[in-house]
Amino acid sequence: MFKKAAVMIVLSAMGALPALAASYQDVAVVDVGCSKKAASNPDAHTRDCALACAKSGFGIVTKDQQFLKFDAAGNAKIAEELKASTKKDHLRVNVKGEVEGDTLKVSSIQLL
Repeated sequence: MFKKAAVMIVLSAMGALPALAASYQDVAVVDVGCSKKAASNPDAHTRDCALACAKSGFGIVTKDQQFLKFDAAGNAKIAEELKASTKKDHLRVNVKGEVEGDTLKVSSIQLL
């Protein structure tokens, strides 16, 4: 049992574990630059701030206040949706993809 756990830890540290398919419904989206300060109340984070900080990239704050950043494709997709939106805050998304470490490789995303 200990050997198996040790192997999993080593493989995980090396990034050798396969990506895990994930689906998140009605979760907050924030820019990477504001992710730490917005984690406790991500719905107060504004669209204007997210767009101003877009160069840092985007991600989601999960229900347990963990932050998963988006890959380049996910950043491009959500930036388009944010630019087209008139929402001021309470930026929520449904997003699907594969989790690799602390990154979500986005396959689909919809701003709610």
